Order: sequence, then C-alpha cells, then structure tokens
Amino acid sequence: MPITPATATHSSSNGTADAILLELVDEDGVTIGTAEKLAAHQPPGRLHRAFSVFLFDDRGRLLLQQRALGKYHSPGVWSNTCCGHPYPGEAPFAAAARRTYEELGISPALLTEAGTVRYNHPDPLSGLVEQEYNHLFVGLVRAPLHPDPDEVGDTAFVTPEELAKRHARDAFSSWFMTVLDAARPAIRELTGTAAGW
Repeated sequence: MPITPATATHSSSNGTADAILLELVDEDGVTIGTAEKLAAHQPPGRLHRAFSVFLFDDRGRLLLQQRALGKYHSPGVWSNTCCGHPYPGEAPFAAAARRTYEELGISPALLTEAGTVRYNHPDPLSGLVEQEYNHLFVGLVRAPLHPDPDEVGDTAFVTPEELAKRHARDAFSSWFMTVLDAARPAIRELTGTAAGW
C-alpha cells in the first residue's frame, strides 16, 4: 500500500503522531474550519465533508466491501465500495480516487460525480455519529482487487436482488442506504435500466 497523508504515519518533529483533520462545513458544504477525526464523530457530531464511492463491474454488479474488524468505527459491517474523508483542502474527487486505491488496490476505470447528500446517522455499536456532507461518486472497476486487510475484511459484487437478500441478513453501515438512494439516479445512468438499480 502506498504511503500517503491518509494512511498514515503522521509524525511530527518530536516523534509523536499528528492528528488526522477533517474539513468542517456548513449546511451548504462551505468550509468553515477543521476538527480532529475522532472528535468530529463524537456525539452529537460535527458536520464535516465526506465522500462515498460506488463502483460497478461490466455486468452492472455493485462492489461492496466489508469493513475490517480492526476499524474503530463500524467494524465488520458491509458498506459501499469505498467511503472516507478528504483532507482539508483536498478535492473530494481526488480523495475518492486515492482511498479507493489505498483500500482496494484499484484505480477506477471511470469515476464521475453523482451529487451530494447530507445526513446524521448515529452508530449504535460505537456510539459515534456520522454527521456528514457527503460527495457521491459512481464508476467502473475492471481490474483485479487487492484489498488492504487493515481496511477491508471482505468484498462482494452484487446484483440489486443479491443486495436486498444480503441487506436483510447481514449488518450494514448506518449510512449505506442513505448514500445508495441518493446515488441511484447516477447509478442508473451508468449501468442502464437493465441492471435494475
């Protein structure tokens, strides 16, 4: 996995790890400041910029990822292809492409903006809150996956019918259906009506 400002080891001159900062925004998505990542997710949550990626194969199946068990927020649950937070000043598109590569070891064959959605979703297990202004992206994947086991527990390509069965059976992230529903118009444009999204 490449070392980038996102993954890591942020070391200051005195050898301590620097905090990961998120971009705080107002209700219109305008930047108003920054906050440390974990602090921004403490109840009641602070509205911050995020992104969600939905990648599909050539058969119109959605790539899901199961979040690694070692993650501090929503471990072990299924969610969309990739999600995360841009760094302050980083374009959401660049962050989405970067994190998709860092988590799954792939660069999308196509990635396009699919709008934004604002939500407030508490996570009942961790007690953390997702108070996000989320930039949505849809695209295609045509390369073999190479997931980072520290980030991804499992992956699956699913049809809408398979997703419905899995969603009824397995635990999913609290934000999953909100971001999926918001991205559906762009998903249908990408995959065509026959795919059933």
